[in-house]
Order: sequence, then structure tokens, then C-alpha cells
Amino acid sequence: MSIISIQTAVKCYHCGADCITEHIRFEEKDFCCTGCKLVYEVLSEKDLCTYYALDEKPGNRLAEIELGDRFAYLDEEEISNRLLFFRDNKTARVRFHIPSMHCSSCIWLLEHLGRLHSGIQRSQVDFIRRELTISYDPATISLRKVVETLVRIGYPPELNLKQISGEETHKKIPSPQRIYKIGLAGFAFGNIMLLSFPEYFSDGVTLDPVLKKWFSALNVALAIPVFFYSASEFLQNAWLSFRQRVVNIDVPIAIGIVAMFSRSLYEIFSGTGPGYLDSMTGLVFFMLIGRNFQSKTYSWLSFERDYTSYFPIAVTRIEPAKRRQVPVQDLRVNDRVFLRTGEIIPADVLLTSPEAELDYSFVSGESDPIRVQQGAHVYAGAKLLSDPAEAVVMQEVSLSHLTRLWSQSSPDRRQKSGFQRMTESISRWFVVVTFLVAAASLAYWWPTDSSRALHAFSSVLVIACACALALSAPFTFGNLLRLLGKQGIYLKDAEVIERLADIDTVVFDKTGTLTVSGAHKPSFSGVNLDKGLAQAIASVAFCSTHPLSRAIAAWFQPEHETFLEVKDFREIPGIGIEGSCSGYHIRIGRPSDGKAETGVDKSYESQSQLWVNRALSGKFIFGNVYREDTGDVVRRLKLDGYSLSLLSGDREQEREHISGLFGQQEGIHFNLLPEEKKEIVVSLTQSGRKVMMVGDGLNDAGALLASHTGLVITDNVNNFSPGCDGIVESERFSKLPALLQLARSAKRIVIISFVLSLLYNVVGLWFAVQGTLSPVIAAILMPISTSSLVLYSVLAGNLSMKRLGLTKISRDQNTGQ
Repeated sequence: MSIISIQTAVKCYHCGADCITEHIRFEEKDFCCTGCKLVYEVLSEKDLCTYYALDEKPGNRLAEIELGDRFAYLDEEEISNRLLFFRDNKTARVRFHIPSMHCSSCIWLLEHLGRLHSGIQRSQVDFIRRELTISYDPATISLRKVVETLVRIGYPPELNLKQISGEETHKKIPSPQRIYKIGLAGFAFGNIMLLSFPEYFSDGVTLDPVLKKWFSALNVALAIPVFFYSASEFLQNAWLSFRQRVVNIDVPIAIGIVAMFSRSLYEIFSGTGPGYLDSMTGLVFFMLIGRNFQSKTYSWLSFERDYTSYFPIAVTRIEPAKRRQVPVQDLRVNDRVFLRTGEIIPADVLLTSPEAELDYSFVSGESDPIRVQQGAHVYAGAKLLSDPAEAVVMQEVSLSHLTRLWSQSSPDRRQKSGFQRMTESISRWFVVVTFLVAAASLAYWWPTDSSRALHAFSSVLVIACACALALSAPFTFGNLLRLLGKQGIYLKDAEVIERLADIDTVVFDKTGTLTVSGAHKPSFSGVNLDKGLAQAIASVAFCSTHPLSRAIAAWFQPEHETFLEVKDFREIPGIGIEGSCSGYHIRIGRPSDGKAETGVDKSYESQSQLWVNRALSGKFIFGNVYREDTGDVVRRLKLDGYSLSLLSGDREQEREHISGLFGQQEGIHFNLLPEEKKEIVVSLTQSGRKVMMVGDGLNDAGALLASHTGLVITDNVNNFSPGCDGIVESERFSKLPALLQLARSAKRIVIISFVLSLLYNVVGLWFAVQGTLSPVIAAILMPISTSSLVLYSVLAGNLSMKRLGLTKISRDQNTGQ
């Protein structure tokens, strides 16, 4: 086997990545791996290479494509039928979530799947949801073959237990009903304004009575569907509020809408004026835009996860006559199961194979793999790293350790933020004050002029509208949600920003949060490694795809840039690697009998021993690689006055480093189980702290949900993440202090907007109580107040983002985000 390093990287024709570890030349084109080359061959054979002309780097990288019987469970009719949403003799339809869909090239290729296989009748992409709907002929192509086709071209669908549990895997985008309502309100608003201009600016000129009548009738016809359809959610929410004997922000809005509509109908049909239908429709239009802005989120992300989002759809059950793929929820106690390498174990089992190597980081947070022997109790959520194994089910999926962890991690009832309480309080007082002012105006003018008294009463209800008050928060927070999403910080909703503004304590997980997932920093202790020996060790290590082997090869790479020929290379899962190079026989890993040898430091499990010519020559010890900005983030948070803590499932071997990083000993905890992490966070919140938990994995699920706000750091936003309030791309980790500052700025912006809104209402009421409010003043004052506050909220939010350095990161246009 000969491996040559690449001195000058070239770009892969398929995915655009640098050809660093491999360089394959095929048909005068460069490829970074056999997977990319294979996809190109498939597309070229089917005359689909137009795909490459649509984007600079359209494809997704495939390290390897060895499917085997990976999707064999889809041949089971019981399983495939649960995934299909339609089936007859000629057509079957299935809908997949495709996380790796990212650009126009993806859409083009996925909508031309029929050219890859004649059995695929139609494929349609919903890019917003990252969904692909496929219609195929079940007599010509199986569901398994459809999935394998997608995998082979680099678009593997998301398949997990949740999809056959009768639940939606992803949030849907808001109902199109609101878009229709916005369109109707906007159409009516613009046309009523145009039809009302002659009446507003007639300045004593007598208008044609026929035209005046028709214009008024058209205005009413345009306003009725706005009142009964577009404004329905405000009216319904206000009615429900009254029934529950509470007052929310929709109550004063509904009062204003009803007052303007009824007063307008009275004026138009009595011939006393043109009414306020333009103001009413404009109010509904702006409010609906604000609500839509506020509720807009990134539908390809899921902030609510349970264990079914992580578990595979099927597992291999060993039956008397054969091995059969069955849905994991059909597993029963004492069933024998066959576990493949890389599979997540979906139930608590008893290991019957001689031994197995497991990765428990998914559940416990411990970053090092562990070895277990026959008879060991293995908990659900562990990932099998070694050779395939057999086990006996001890607990059904719904009763496993992992599902109990989720049930214990249900969100506590969070207290409303100060801003929410302030909004509700203002809403209640706004309604009370409005009716008191209206009643006082009626009482004051009634003895002298009953007509003026009624005019003043209704004018107060018309002009004293909480629309600007209600719009400031949706536009401020909605705009920030949009801008933060462009920077790789995805927050669940506007309330998350409100809660972030109240944070006083930040709690970090360590592994995968402060450290780089899967990264290892090796050091060597042992014999002196001369240049030739070091080069041989690096060459043997480079032949393996194991993360620790790659770390060793990368550690030697700066000094020894050429990898040599390796003979008799062998990799034994769970034990290590060996091979011959330059006259040396190199073996790296564990002792073949699994026992520790003399000189092994047992305080470190993340280590690999080195044998040269079958003699123990030393050991590689692997430490965590911390994110480059970790120290700066901790320092800035402390300067901003936040209390800091660290909760880790790892051992205490890095306590000294962490204590130096945080500049403190208290609040730093190691060897924690997931339940213990949650208990510490609950204790902090019960003591009055407003806690932001920053984690990355399922082991943090309880703590994330028990905190005031939970953020997940991820290397890929399309990967699974526990239930949380926000998902932050790992490259944006350094922006956490700025995010908290932005939340505080946003709260100030909304408060200022509230004050301006109240001032607008005071000015409007000054005209209204005098009983001299004209339609012209109302038509001008209300749009100016709402539009100016919206403009202020958006501009102030943009300036805050810029001031805090949250808009300086250029986003890759190909991400589709």
C-alpha cells in the first residue's frame, strides 16, 4: 500500500473540498475521495452532469460508500409501510428530511432522481423544510433501493424511530393562512387609502354624491373580510382572554379594531363621515406582519427532541430460524439482538459476546470509550465501537435508562420574564385607562353636546390603540432572530432573547462545548524517536481512520510531510493497528490481551501504547483540544459580571487546567452523571439565579431544560441536538458574550419603543378627548406612529448587532442559511 501526501492541495470537482489526504484523477478531473468519484461516475453515466454547472461546489463529500445491509430493514414490509404516507399497486409515496440539501444544485439533482432509476416516477423538493417527496413504482424499485440511491449521490435521508412513531420529525413552517391574511389586509389597506383621499382632502369642495356613495361601499366591502378574516386571531385571542379573566396584549388591540370598524360603519351609513377603515386595515396589516416576523424561525432545525429522534428505526432480532429486522419499539424483554459496529443501542441489554468497546459520551458525557466484558449491563444510548456483538434485552425501549433520563428532563415551569410581566401589566392598565378616559370624555361633553360626547368617547377608543406597543417587541426580536440566524446563532423564538437578557449565571459543559468534538492532542512519553522511526509511526497511523490514529499522524505531519509505504497493515477494532514500514514493525493501541502493562498510567484512559519491533517503547497520551476562543469567552463573561460554573462527566485530570482557565475553584464539577448536572442547575435556579446552560449532547438534556435558557453548541446544525432554546454553530462560540449583551440591548430598545408608543397615545388622546378628532388626523397619526416605531426597532437592532461585532462574519452562500 503506497500513500503519498499532497504538497499543493487542489479542489475536488464534486464537493469543492481540498484534496489533502487523497488525490484521485479521473477523466481529467480531481476528486478528494472515492466517494466523490463514484457519485460523479453515477451522474455522468445518467447524463446528469449539468448538476456541476449550477454551483461552484454543489456536492457533498462522501468519505466512503459501503452500504452492505445497512438499510436491509427497509425490506421489511412492516417497517416500510410505516414510512410511506401513500401506497397502491402502482405508486408509493414517501417523504424524507434531507439535512445536507443546501443549494440550487441540490434541488436540481434531487428533482431529477427519475433519470437515475426508471422506477422513480416523481421527486419534489420543499427547500424551506429540507424535505423531499418521492413517488415510485414499488414493483420496479424498493424503498431500500430509493434510500440507497440517495445515499450514493450524497443526500442521505434522516431516518430515526420518531418517523415511525406517528409524530412529526420537524416543525412545520407557519400556516399559509397568515400569509393570506397579510396579503388581504395589505391589499385592502392600500386601496381604501386611495379611495379615501378625495374625502380627506376635499377641503369644503362638494363631492359627487354618487361617487362618494360607491367609494364608501367599496371601502366597506374591502374592510369586511379584513375584520372577519385577517383580524380574527386578535379578536379570538381577546375573547379567550376575557373568558379566562385575564388581559393580554390582544385585548387593547381588539378593542381598537372593533371601535374603528363600528365607528366607521356608523359614519358611512349615517352620512356623517368617511370613517377610519384605512386605519383599521392598516393596523391589522402591520400587526400581522409583526406576528409573522416574530414567529418566523428556521424550520430545518428542531429545538424539541426526545429519545426517538436519536434511535434507529430497526434493530436485528435473533430468532430461532433467522435474524430479522424489527422496529425497535417491538423489542421485548429477553429478546436476543445482533448489534452492528457504529449502532446506537436502543434498549438496556445484557452483553452475551465476549467483550465490546462502547462510547457512552452520548449519554454520560464521558469522552473516553470503555470496554465491557460478557455479562455486563449496557445502557441504552451507548454506541458500539468494536466488532458486531450480541446481547439480550433487559428493558423495553420505553423503560430504558435513556427514556427515564428524558422523562426526568421534562422542562420545569419557567417563570415569565420581567419583560413579559411588564407587557401584561401595561396591557391591563392600558385597557383600564382607555375606558376611564373615554368615560370621562363622555361625561364631560354630554351635558352640553351629546353628539360631541359620543364622538369623543368613540374617538378615544379608536386612537388609544396598543398597536405600536404590540409591534415594537415583534419587530425588534423578530429582526434580531433573522440577523442572528444569518450569523449561525439560531434561537427558538423571541422569548429566548427576553430570557437571555435576564441571565446572571452561565454554566458550561466541557466535552464538545469548551473542547473540540473528536479532536485529540497527543503527547509522547517513552524512547527517543529519531526522524526515521517517527516517519514510520506516522505512516502506519495514517493508514487508519480511527480518530486517535489520525491525531498521531497529524502530530507528526509538520515535521515529516511524506508518508511512506506500509506493508501488512492490520487494524483490530478495540485493540489497535499494526504494520511494517522502513524496516520497523509498528503496533499502536492496547495490549492484545486487553491488560495494562508496566509503565501504563492508569489515570489516563485516552492513551495508546507504542510497540516497535514488538518491544514496548512508550505511550501516546491524548488530551482535550479546547476551542481557541474559550479563554477569551470566559474572560469577557467574567468582566460582564456573570457567575460561571462548569459541569462535566469527565474525570478530574483536567481540573487544574480548567481552574486556571476560569480563575476559580468553586463551581467546577467533574464525574457528574446527567441527573447530577440537572440537580446542580435546579439548585442554582431555586436559589434565584437566572441560569444559561451551554451544552452539546444528550447528557446535558436535563440541565438544558431545567435552566432559564439552554443553548447547544454544534459542529453541524443538521445533526441531532437535545431539547434546547437555541442552537449555536461551533464557529460562533466566541460570540456568546456578545449575544448576551445584544439581548440586554434588545430589551432596552423595546422599553424605549414602549415609551414612544405611550407618548404617541397621549398626543392622540389630546385630540380625541376634545371631540375634534378628524379622520385626516387619525389617518395620518396612526400610520406614522406604527411605521416610525417599527423603523426605530429595526434600525436600533441592526446598529446593536453591528456595534457588538455580530455582523462581521461572512456566511457561506452555499449553506442555504
